[in-house]
Amino acid sequence: MMGILFSILTCESGHDLIPSPHFSCSLKRKQNSLQCLITKCTRSDLLLCMCFKRPDVCFIRASVGAVKVVRCEVADALSCLMVSGSEELVSRVIRVKAQDGATFHFPVTVALPFHARYRGNYRDIAVKIVDEERRVSYVTPVTTEGLYGGLRGSFAEVKVYSLGLFAVVSCLKRENYTVPRRGLSLKLPMDPRICLNYLPGSFTAPVMVQTMIQPVDAVLLASVKSRNDVYRSVVSTSPLLYLTHPTSQPLRRPLTVTLPCPPNPEKMRDTRGQTEQEHQPAPQINGVFNVSVRILGASVKSKELSNELLVVLGSKDKQWNVLDDVTVRNQQNGLVSFDLTENSDRFVAQLLVVRLLSLLPPCHLTSLAEELEESICCHAVTVVLQRRGDEPHTVLVAALPSRDLSWELNKLQAQGGPGLVETSAEISMCEADQLLLRFSGNITSTGRLNEDTHERITFHSQRKNHLLVHLTEVDPFGNYSSPHYKGTAIFYKVTKGQLEWRGDKAVLKHSKLLGDPICKLSLTLPKVQECSQRSPHYSLSDSLLLWLSGELSEEELALLVLSLRLRRSTTQLVKLRAGDSLSSQAFHVLATWRRGLPAVPHRPKASQLAHCLAKSGRPDLARELLLRQAAATRQSSMEYERPKKTN
Repeated sequence: MMGILFSILTCESGHDLIPSPHFSCSLKRKQNSLQCLITKCTRSDLLLCMCFKRPDVCFIRASVGAVKVVRCEVADALSCLMVSGSEELVSRVIRVKAQDGATFHFPVTVALPFHARYRGNYRDIAVKIVDEERRVSYVTPVTTEGLYGGLRGSFAEVKVYSLGLFAVVSCLKRENYTVPRRGLSLKLPMDPRICLNYLPGSFTAPVMVQTMIQPVDAVLLASVKSRNDVYRSVVSTSPLLYLTHPTSQPLRRPLTVTLPCPPNPEKMRDTRGQTEQEHQPAPQINGVFNVSVRILGASVKSKELSNELLVVLGSKDKQWNVLDDVTVRNQQNGLVSFDLTENSDRFVAQLLVVRLLSLLPPCHLTSLAEELEESICCHAVTVVLQRRGDEPHTVLVAALPSRDLSWELNKLQAQGGPGLVETSAEISMCEADQLLLRFSGNITSTGRLNEDTHERITFHSQRKNHLLVHLTEVDPFGNYSSPHYKGTAIFYKVTKGQLEWRGDKAVLKHSKLLGDPICKLSLTLPKVQECSQRSPHYSLSDSLLLWLSGELSEEELALLVLSLRLRRSTTQLVKLRAGDSLSSQAFHVLATWRRGLPAVPHRPKASQLAHCLAKSGRPDLARELLLRQAAATRQSSMEYERPKKTN
C-alpha cells in the first residue's frame, strides 16, 4: 500500500502556506480548518506542506486516497473535557475526521507537536484519543522527538486505527509488571527507593500488577498544614503509591512495601545503641476512638532513633482508611517499610505513610489524605488583565500560575509593550477548570452575542492561557462626568465536573452552578471625541505619559509621588501591579494620578504635572512636557478646525 505524508496546518489566519519544492498541492481554507487536496504530485510517495511563520502543524501519514477525504481542525474549545485525574494538557486539541461515507485504509500515523514544561521521572507523555463514540484510549508515542516539515522539535507520533479528537497529555507514569509464582523483588524505575517484595507463593498463578507514583511535595504539605492547625503534628508523608492487583487472585502471602518518608531532623534525639523497639500507643481520647499503631525502630548508622509515629493509610473507591493493623518499620535514610496482608490488600488501591509527632484521630488522618490528594491537582492562579496603550479597546486576559507571576508579567510587557495591568488575588484552580467572563457597568465585549454567550478561558498548567477580548461601550452617552467609560470584568470559576458534552461543545450542566464570582477587575475605555462637535483634545495622552515614565529615575519617581500627593496605599498597589520595571511603575503612577483628576475639559493637566516635576528637581522635563503637550494640542486643534472649514 502506497503511503503518503501530508500536514494539516492549524496556523493563525494571515500566515502564508508554502508547499515543499518537490510537490504541488492546493489548500482549501474553511474557517478554522484546512483541507488538503492533491491536484498534482511530482512524487507519489510524499506530500509535504509547511507554514511560513511559526506553525501549529498536525502531520498525518496515510494512504494516498486518505488525503482527499481526511479533514483536520482545531478543537481547543473541548480541551476542558480532554483531561481527567492528574493529567495535564501539553498540546492543542486536534479533531481528525473523514468525510461522510468516505473509506480509506488504516492504520494512520499522526504526529502532534507538544511542549511539556515539567517532565521528571514520575510523569510520562501519551496521546489521548476520543473517538466519534466518545470512547477514550491512550497510545504511547513511538517517538517524542523528530524532524517534520523541516522542523525539529517535540512531536508525539502514534499509529491509530480510528479517528476523532487527539491531544498530547502529561500523565503519571504507569509501571506494569508480572509477578510469577516464585515471587518478585522490584525497585520501581520512577523512584528506586520504592520497593515491592512479593514472597514465593504470593499468587497461585502469574499476575499482572500496575503501579503509579504521585510525589507529595514538602511545600504542598506545608500549605495544607497552614490551613488547619489540627495537622501541626504531621512531620512528613510518603509519595502516594497507586497499586492495582487483580481481584481474581487474592494475595496469599504478605507483600513488603518500602517507601521514603523522611524524619524530622529537629526530632532526632539521643544516640542510643538500641537494636529494635516496639511502640504500641492505644490511647482513647475523649472516649471516641482507639487506634493501634505499631512502629519498629531499626538501628541506623548514626544510632539515632526518633520517637515519631508512623501511620499507614489506604484508599479504595476514593475512601481513605487508617490501616491500624499494619506494622511500620523505620529503615535507613528516611525509608520505612510495612507488610500488606490479604485482608488489608482487598481494601487498598492507594497507599500513604504519614510521620507524626503525636497521634491524631483517624478522622483527621483521613481528612489529611483527602486534602493532600485534592491539593496535588490544584494550582495557585492569578488572573491578569493587560490593557495596551496602542489598542485601548483590546485587553488581554491571562490565567497565570502564581509561582511564575513576575516572570510571566515581564514576558507580557515585552510582547505587548507598556500598559496598565490589573491583577487579582490568588485563586485555586485545577487542570481544565474554566473562567467565565461577564461584564457589568458601561463596558461589554464585542463578541458577546446574547445573554447566554460568555467569553471563557480554560486553565492548563502547562499551556498558555491567554484570551484576547475586544471591548466596546454599552451607552456612548454614559459616564458623562468622567473622561472614560467605566465597567467591571467579573470572573466565575467552572470546574470540569460542571461541564458536559453536548454535541460538539462543552457546556455548563446548569447555569445555577456558577455561584459567586471569584474575582472582579475594573475596566476603562477612553471616550472618542467627535471633532465636529467637541473641543480639541487637551488631556494628557498615554504616549506622553509613556515618554515621561522612561525619563524618571527611582529617586525622582519617589519625589514626584510626594508632589502628586498620592496616597501611600495607592502607590503600594501600583508597585504590586506594575512589577519590578521602573518605567512600568512610573507609568502606572502617572495613569493613576490622571484618572483621579476631575473631568474638566479645559483644565490645564499638563501644567499641573509640569509644576510637580519642577518641584521634584526636573525642570527640564517640565519644559519638555509642556512643549510636547502644546504640539499635541495644536495638532488636535487643526483636526478640529478642518471639518468646520469643509462645512
